[in-house]
Amino acid sequence: MTGTVPASAGPAAHLSEVDIKEIGRELDQIRDKVIAGLGDGDARYIRRVITLQRGLEVGGRALLMASLLPPAWLAGTTCLAVAKILENMEIGHNVLHGQWDWMRDPQIHSSTWEWDFASPAGMWKHSHNFVHHTYTNILGKDRDIGYAFLRVSPEQPWHPVDLAQPVSNAILAAGFEWGIAIYDVELERAWRGEKSWAEALSQLGSVLRKATRQVVKDYVAFPLLAGPAFLPTLLGNLTANVTRNVWSHAVIFCGHFPDGSEVFTEDQLEDESRGEWYIRQLLGSSNIDGGPLLHIMTGNLSHQIEHHLFPDLPSNRYTEIAPKVRDLCQRYGLRYNTGSLVRQTANVWKNIFRLALPGPKPRPPDNPPISATA
Repeated sequence: MTGTVPASAGPAAHLSEVDIKEIGRELDQIRDKVIAGLGDGDARYIRRVITLQRGLEVGGRALLMASLLPPAWLAGTTCLAVAKILENMEIGHNVLHGQWDWMRDPQIHSSTWEWDFASPAGMWKHSHNFVHHTYTNILGKDRDIGYAFLRVSPEQPWHPVDLAQPVSNAILAAGFEWGIAIYDVELERAWRGEKSWAEALSQLGSVLRKATRQVVKDYVAFPLLAGPAFLPTLLGNLTANVTRNVWSHAVIFCGHFPDGSEVFTEDQLEDESRGEWYIRQLLGSSNIDGGPLLHIMTGNLSHQIEHHLFPDLPSNRYTEIAPKVRDLCQRYGLRYNTGSLVRQTANVWKNIFRLALPGPKPRPPDNPPISATA
């Protein structure tokens, strides 16, 4: 009996079929143990985070009402930026993954949550939860590899437009929520005839309606409520949104595009087993080292490896899962890619600049389906 190892020959060719099956069994056991242990403590955690986030938002907006005073502007903008990061990363992203659906709380459920982000929740769940997490790092299937316009891997062909990607990536970072909203429409698929323009335009209409609500809320309604502090409040809201966007962009790029993140081919999906799927998640993801504050501010996507392995497990459990996953990688000789935020960010930007130029040549063609032998 043979199986297809979903990785290049270097990182995973040494694994036997028995190894692959055992990796799948061990990771399933980790998942099952966490699910069996979910309870009141986990529910209290997410409710505390939501209470904290809402308190920070109310406090920040109240302080901005008095933002003619510079200390009030700085404090209000800071509180609002932190609130938006928490809402986007630790709450919205994870609630929409269904991580808290087990609570059966209609107020904290993936089917009812709408986040403070330009992309409508339903569209994001399709492009992210289904497409990205099913086809993680499969070139030609996972649209998150470069978000359809960045070259982030040597396996992607070079085009002259890539010369501008250091600038376009900086613009994307500042307006990340808007870039993701347009990305979710899949306009490039409509250009290629892979979806109808009627569907794309309908989705674009949904984005425009959501975007209008976001713009009115942050740049019209709340500044008007501030009266004489209209302009400082508008600037505070803009600063908070850009801060949230830059932070989210950095965290997500550090989890997907530093050195060591493997890219796979479509034929490696054929007959992919549970263990092989797990291995693909391990080799295609990267973590960020840090303490509790970093983890919560990243939505625990500092544990991107664990998130890709278990995307629907509550994020507060990734810290306890991580040592077990690292140990498994050590025992089976698999890379556990992790580093500081500074290191991973520098590495990502180095690749953005390097891959803006022609070359380097794709890695040697040693990653076709590899028959694993028992």
